[in-house]
Amino acid sequence: MDPVPQTRPRTQPALRRAPVQQRSAERLARILDACAVLLDETGYEQLSTRTVAARAGVPIGSVYRFFGNKRAMVAALAHRNLDRYAERVSDRLAAAPLLDAHGAIDGVLDEFIEMKRTVPGFALVDFGVPAAAPGETAADGTADGAAEGSAEGSAEAVVEDPNRLVAERICALLATHLGRAADEELHRKVLVGVETADALVRLAFRADPAGDPALVAETRCLLHAYLAPSLS
Repeated sequence: MDPVPQTRPRTQPALRRAPVQQRSAERLARILDACAVLLDETGYEQLSTRTVAARAGVPIGSVYRFFGNKRAMVAALAHRNLDRYAERVSDRLAAAPLLDAHGAIDGVLDEFIEMKRTVPGFALVDFGVPAAAPGETAADGTADGAAEGSAEGSAEAVVEDPNRLVAERICALLATHLGRAADEELHRKVLVGVETADALVRLAFRADPAGDPALVAETRCLLHAYLAPSLS
């Protein structure tokens, strides 16, 4: 069986400046780590670039070197979450090359739920940024989503239709693992599965902070019944 590919997204985070040195990359990681923790503590509305800079132990200018506002920062966190989720699914499939369709679907769902439970900020921001209200202003006074001389500040330019991006990554991983062509029909099926699982897992975590087991089980049954025949 061919190795499971480490798929990449079609969109990239709209960083004002990409890190070119290890120290800069580490600083960016600290900023995103702090952003994730503060999302759990304060929520999105109260998040600001200044509080993130303080928590990360970096000057506010370091945050603005990478991001125009908090929305672009959170979009970059969502992008990192998607990369890490795809890596976890890829590693899980590679570690069990004999998994059938049901087992592969379980891996995709289980990794998502585990990240919901354990990854800072993921319960609020998994692969997409919370919807902005009209005229929303960031907590630090910067107009949220407003470009500063370009589209760099716009989160919408960073991640468009997060579930479609998730579906593309997962479709490629499942198709390769199961030796099935990633054709238009499978892309459509996986997209419907992702949209459905997203809604049901959100429901499960509203009912129980750890994810209601009965609702998770229903989600699993639904995905098995709907997706497994297309993956065989």
